Amino acid sequence: MINLSTLLKPDSIISDIDVNSKKRVLEILAELLSLHVNIEENANDETAKNENSALQIFQLLIEREKLGSTGMGHGVALPHARTDRVKQATGAFIKLKQGVDFDSPDKQPTDLIFALLVPEHCTEQHLQILASLASTFSDTVLCKAIRASSSADEIYNYLTTQALTSQAS
Repeated sequence: MINLSTLLKPDSIISDIDVNSKKRVLEILAELLSLHVNIEENANDETAKNENSALQIFQLLIEREKLGSTGMGHGVALPHARTDRVKQATGAFIKLKQGVDFDSPDKQPTDLIFALLVPEHCTEQHLQILASLASTFSDTVLCKAIRASSSADEIYNYLTTQALTSQAS
């Protein structure tokens, strides 16, 4: 089990956002991820760099979704991608007000989405992190607590505490 605080920053979480499509969810996650990745750009302006990297990340997430949905079921999805344009694994999380269709195997709306971006060469790390995330989000008590939470800070604490608690057991 990994400590999610190594992947997730408190400002990489949005709680109770109103979104109505999988595409828009991926756009928002790409914007959050772009705040914490080191994508090499020629742009001088910081805003242009963030917009460019958010678009690139969005395209990576869309390409991965074309291979098959990253919806796990039970309202959870783990969109992810690998790229040689990032230096370390990073994550972002959103909790939706209302679930969206994420092409999940159980056909249920998805409202808890954790996105992951990993360096291209880190195949094994990518698989380990995904397995850890799948285990974390299969905890129905944790998911219920996240759904009942009232802030991004509360969600961050649940996620980082859960990972540490799971490591201790």
